[in-house]
Amino acid sequence: MFGRFKDVALLLGRIGVAVVFLAHGLQKWNNGIDGTAKFFEMSGIPLPTVAAIFAMTVEILGSVAFIVGFLLPLVGVGYVVISVGALLSVHIDNGLTGKGGYELVLVLALAGLALGFNGGRLSLDHLLWGRRRARRDAEVAELQNA
Repeated sequence: MFGRFKDVALLLGRIGVAVVFLAHGLQKWNNGIDGTAKFFEMSGIPLPTVAAIFAMTVEILGSVAFIVGFLLPLVGVGYVVISVGALLSVHIDNGLTGKGGYELVLVLALAGLALGFNGGRLSLDHLLWGRRRARRDAEVAELQNA
């Protein structure tokens, strides 16, 4: 019973984190690559066009993948990279809390990372690779007990 609850809770967590990143990605999409790159350049982010394409890709495509549970660790690390960039270039001078503070960026980065490496059984990753891993582990255990 608690296993199912845990998996649903992890799915809901993934959806919540992904929706926030997706919303930011869609804002960047609406601004276009050039507009996003211009903002990144003003914020002091190196290679602003590359960074804009990376951020838009992770925040849009990565968020869709995160919701369905595909390539979770990769997307989780992508969330951290984007968040560290935002924290250092935009939010750090505003402190942890208050207007423009980095508390949300920090929580989203760490929640994305944690969920990326512990995304639950309600995911494509588990469907595609988790069952194979469980079968392999059972075979190894059987060989060790023989």
